[in-house]
Amino acid sequence: MSRLRRIALRVPDGEAEPVRARLLELSPNGFEEVEVAGGSVELAVYASSEGATELLAKLPRATVEPVVEGWEDAWRDFHRPVVAGGLWLGPPWRTPPDPAQAVVIDPGRAFGTGAHPTTRLCVELLATGLRGGSLLDVGCGSGVLSIAAVRLRFAPVLAVDVDPVAVETTRENAAANGVAVDAAVLDALAEPLPVADVAVANVLLGPVEAILARLDAREAITSGYLAGERPAHAGWGHVETAELDGWAADRFRRRLGAGPASATILP
Repeated sequence: MSRLRRIALRVPDGEAEPVRARLLELSPNGFEEVEVAGGSVELAVYASSEGATELLAKLPRATVEPVVEGWEDAWRDFHRPVVAGGLWLGPPWRTPPDPAQAVVIDPGRAFGTGAHPTTRLCVELLATGLRGGSLLDVGCGSGVLSIAAVRLRFAPVLAVDVDPVAVETTRENAAANGVAVDAAVLDALAEPLPVADVAVANVLLGPVEAILARLDAREAITSGYLAGERPAHAGWGHVETAELDGWAADRFRRRLGAGPASATILP
């Protein structure tokens, strides 16, 4: 018998966003979402028996049940392709209409499949109002935004993450998509950041604000937080906000005369 468990929370639609944000912290590989009759939504993650015990301690309202036979197919059905910024974002078991305009990401060891609203918002903002140039992806995860940036004709593209697994996954996904992305292990909150024309950071609100203080870029796109929230730093002027399914992304432009705390040259 499988030791895998499904941990689920059922909440009213109006209370779902904080729960989504909490699940994203606890399960960075993603979670399942199912609409329930009566204006509610069920949010679920999968874990081993040991992991389920740990999650239940942090989600006291959750229920747990064994995963039934055939769960692999149901899991695959959950990961469906989306379109953002004119690009097709989807898993490898789906066939894109135009491979040259596709970002294929296998849900796996690093966060970022393309389907999450914050990812889609960042891609949309990258695709509109910007003229390419070099790009720095801070907290790259699976590399989905870096690969999308190459498809949108940004070059060169450098992806950085504090997690070596994320960096390795980004390299693998870039190779699988046939695009050139340099990826490196780097702590964006402590080490010098490379200079780039455009930077993108799809992480939590607090780290985004700290990253903005350290970036040397002409423009920055940020996300990873809820609608109604907005990072702030005196060196940046707000240009626009985009929202989707209760999440937000913002585009900022460097103020004249404002400089970063620490940066290096992008190769």
